[in-house]
Amino acid sequence: MFHGSMVALVTPMHEDGSLDYDSLDRLVEFHIENQTDAIVAVGTTGESATLDEEEHCHTIARVVKKAAKRVPVIAGTGSNSTSEAINLTRCAMEAGADACLLVTPYYNKPTQEGLYLHYKRIAEAVPVPQILYNVPGRTVCDMLPETVARLAEISNIVGIKEATGNVQRGKEIIDKCGNKLDVYSGDDATALELMLLGGKGDISVTANVAPKAMHDMCAAALRGERAEAEKINQTLMALHKDLFLEANPIPVKWALHEMGLIGDGIRLPLTHLSDKYHDQVRQALKQANLL
Repeated sequence: MFHGSMVALVTPMHEDGSLDYDSLDRLVEFHIENQTDAIVAVGTTGESATLDEEEHCHTIARVVKKAAKRVPVIAGTGSNSTSEAINLTRCAMEAGADACLLVTPYYNKPTQEGLYLHYKRIAEAVPVPQILYNVPGRTVCDMLPETVARLAEISNIVGIKEATGNVQRGKEIIDKCGNKLDVYSGDDATALELMLLGGKGDISVTANVAPKAMHDMCAAALRGERAEAEKINQTLMALHKDLFLEANPIPVKWALHEMGLIGDGIRLPLTHLSDKYHDQVRQALKQANLL
């Protein structure tokens, strides 16, 4: 349903942590101009964990309005509370989002049956296309391929963001689910390899700062043009790594500020990028011809 480079968009903030909607509008325009294939609003990179429900819904609606159907908008609406996830997903659907991205419940540590019932309940409650999101490094919850295959039988569950960084895990899901469900990388460093094995795109942190290069790399990979995709990806490898020197989105928000695209606001408990990493991230931006 959605293919290519899908940016996991940051949520711009003022110095006091309040939301900067003018900068958000400019970022959406920046991504449309640079051929980003879809925008993911208020996911992990968008600091969903510290936005309240009103801010969450309003930010999604703002992105949808600014995008104006020029690019698909996927709304991050996951929660460790099933009822809250349903409310956020319904809010996103009513705002006009094209799909919703739902992270596995964090902290609760549900069983595989609990995961299946969680996603089944949301899918039955809200008839919008839904993308599963597995990122055990953050959630301490790993959704196994067998559970994904069960969920792929539900008509409005259309994809999964597989963010383990394990390419073989992604390939196993592709093999189990066939054309019932699209598999997206959630790990920039291994996204190219997953796409060459049948993945349909990358929900990307790097795309925040290098949208055109990520679009071009993903397009080449989806065409099966390994040499061209690798050539582009090589210029981005330092970013793939260095944008995770501290917890995402700390480095990428600093990089966007360095590029003059947003202010320097971020919400506690996240903090500004440590001074000792500034030169390293700056050098990665230069390697990608962004500074």
